[in-house]
Amino acid sequence: MYLTIKETADLLSMPESNVESLILQKRIRAIHDGQQYLINKEQFKTHFEQLEKYKKLIEEINSEPIPEDIDVKDED
Repeated sequence: MYLTIKETADLLSMPESNVESLILQKRIRAIHDGQQYLINKEQFKTHFEQLEKYKKLIEEINSEPIPEDIDVKDED
C-alpha cells in the first residue's frame, strides 16, 4: 500500500516538511509518479515493531518493585 506525504506524516506523527526532507535525504524510500511522492507503508513495519518492544521494556522496568531495605550506611 502506498501513502502520500501527508498520510505518511500522519502515520509517523511528524510534519510533512520533515517527511519531505527524509525522502530527499533518502532515509525514506519513495517513488515519484510525476506529480507527488508515494511511500510504501511496509517499510515502517520494523520501526513500529521496535517501538512496541521498547514500550514493553519500559513497562517492565517501571513495574519492578523498589527494594524495601536499601543497605545504606549513614555517616552522621
